[in-house]
Amino acid sequence: MQVTQTRAHKGKASPKTTSARSPMVAPKPSKGNSQSCPAAVPSISAEERQNLIACAAYFRAEKRGFSPGCELQDWYEAEMEVTKLIGDA
Repeated sequence: MQVTQTRAHKGKASPKTTSARSPMVAPKPSKGNSQSCPAAVPSISAEERQNLIACAAYFRAEKRGFSPGCELQDWYEAEMEVTKLIGDA
């Protein structure tokens, strides 16, 4: 929306809107555009990433009843899951 000023009152200008579209407005992305940029993902620290992996591994172990012998598999799968979700930190 473009704003113009009029000189209706002395000393004060009142804004007047026009229906012309401003050239500064970015176009809306199309729904079928496969080449759109991915959303920016805030980076996390290595410690936060490690904590996410540990949590995910814990929940995997809990899901299988904490039976021993699969700890490394739990950790590996949790690490892959976190990496897929947030990427390498």
